[in-house]
Amino acid sequence: MALSRQIFDTVIVGGGGSGLRAALQLAEAGHHVAVFSKVFPTRSHTVAAQGGIGASLGNMQEDHWLWHMYDTIKGSDYLGDQDAIEFMCRKAAEVVYELEHFGMPFDRNPDGTIYQRPFGGHSQNFGERPVQRACAAADRTGHAMLHTLYQRNVRAHCQFFVEWMALDLIRDYEGVVVGIVALEMETGQVVIFQAKSTILATGGAGRIYHSSTNAFINTGDGLGMAARAGVPLEDMEFWQFHPTGVAGAGVLITEGVRGEGGILLNSEGERFMERYAPTMKDLASRDVVSRGIDQEIKEGRGVGPEKDHVLLKLDHLGAEVINKRLPGIREIALKFANVDPIREPIPVVPTCHYQMGGIPTNYYGQVVAPRGALGTSEVIPGLYAIGECACVSVHGANRLGTNSLLDLLVFGKSAGDHLCEWLKTNPQHRDLPHDAADRSMERLSRLDGAQSGENITEVAQAMRRTVQHHAGVFRTGTLLREGVEKIREVAKRARNTAIKDKSRVFNTARIEALELENLVIVAEATLVAAEARTESRGAQAREDFKDRDDKNWLKHSLWYMEGSRLDYKPVNLQPLTVESFEPKVRVY
Repeated sequence: MALSRQIFDTVIVGGGGSGLRAALQLAEAGHHVAVFSKVFPTRSHTVAAQGGIGASLGNMQEDHWLWHMYDTIKGSDYLGDQDAIEFMCRKAAEVVYELEHFGMPFDRNPDGTIYQRPFGGHSQNFGERPVQRACAAADRTGHAMLHTLYQRNVRAHCQFFVEWMALDLIRDYEGVVVGIVALEMETGQVVIFQAKSTILATGGAGRIYHSSTNAFINTGDGLGMAARAGVPLEDMEFWQFHPTGVAGAGVLITEGVRGEGGILLNSEGERFMERYAPTMKDLASRDVVSRGIDQEIKEGRGVGPEKDHVLLKLDHLGAEVINKRLPGIREIALKFANVDPIREPIPVVPTCHYQMGGIPTNYYGQVVAPRGALGTSEVIPGLYAIGECACVSVHGANRLGTNSLLDLLVFGKSAGDHLCEWLKTNPQHRDLPHDAADRSMERLSRLDGAQSGENITEVAQAMRRTVQHHAGVFRTGTLLREGVEKIREVAKRARNTAIKDKSRVFNTARIEALELENLVIVAEATLVAAEARTESRGAQAREDFKDRDDKNWLKHSLWYMEGSRLDYKPVNLQPLTVESFEPKVRVY
């Protein structure tokens, strides 16, 4: 069947913060840009980011980009690449001021400067004391950012394909990426989009977990596309659990609550984080706070009939502060926990929140495919990845709070800038291969033609239960080995799904089946990489290997879909211009 074709300079898969920031850079330079999104762009998952954007503006007290760099490296548990981290922290103030000039409604200080709040892991003078570094728009920072960037893109005449799902990358016979195959979700029409360059900006894949702060659209589509095209996935064992998801609901309660003075309490009314992080207390790094909460629950000091959560107290802040600085949090607490934080604490528990790993890139956003064990890297022509689906790696084993929105801005702009130059030397469209859409059409034909098979929802539930149980806050070798076996069984089931009642489900079941294929790839990569890493580092906390092992494990994992095999590459400990921060014991 002949498919219709559309031609662009650049196609961007994902309409969240990173995709919109890259699109703006390209569209304002006069390039013909298409942005694909499964939902309307301002409903992308960036909208859920609450707390702020990290940047050493120094509006509240003295600050410096080098301190931010140190905090980011320490937060990453020394697995972050220091050249990329320096690049990001140096660019932070620039991209925040740029966003301000775009019309972003930041909270203000009395003198008109951008208000900044404290956040976990941010410090002055290399860990001496907390610092206010998070640039915020109340507790709706991501929401404000998305609207700001979307409006600028509309003005720049960027073209949006809303409620479209990208299926696969198209690579020509020399391995160059020359576009994508995409599906219009309403009609089921499949179209080839030919492009000189392609950017993956599809966000994370937190829906591999049963309990997650992630939206239902976060299904790892970009990671699945990359893996099927032969690109490895980097550091997939590292998933950040946010310390404060609403108990029983998983909805995010921003770290900004603790930044404004909220405190965590156990069943005895004790401020227990003083035990785990004497200096930073409730504002220690996220993995430290999550493990502290988990430990309190394990030792019987949890709250509630099941003793399965702790309390986040903020009533002492007063109604004025809560309504001004945290209005969205009060709304969430009322809706999802049935408590009013002005009067009573919020029940919270660690919940899967952020994917530190992803598609390997350099700090220009170019996707790189390492050659050989611990070997050099080779750029894949025409392919970029940015945002949560990418691994630069600035987050390493544990992301520092506020660096997610910063990551979107810095590397979205960086990729856009680099592509503007790349397109000058690559002005022509390359020919499409004759089998450009074959893989995608075969996947769709199998789904549509299957007369019997597994129920899509049941397989998805089995996947989430497996990952939640076997790759949670605390892990063991036995749990992980069992998890690898179970997820491979789930993967076989996912390849044998069937749409049961084609007369009733319209295209919804097709989309869910396609998303499940991507999620299972991510889930298998996660468990295989986690089982192989015999140490505790950042979000990988193994009870059978409690210590960090810099001698053997100061390296990034690379999982290849073909053969489900692992390779490794070294962490880059060499910054761009300053002295290296050597790994040391990580305390808060």
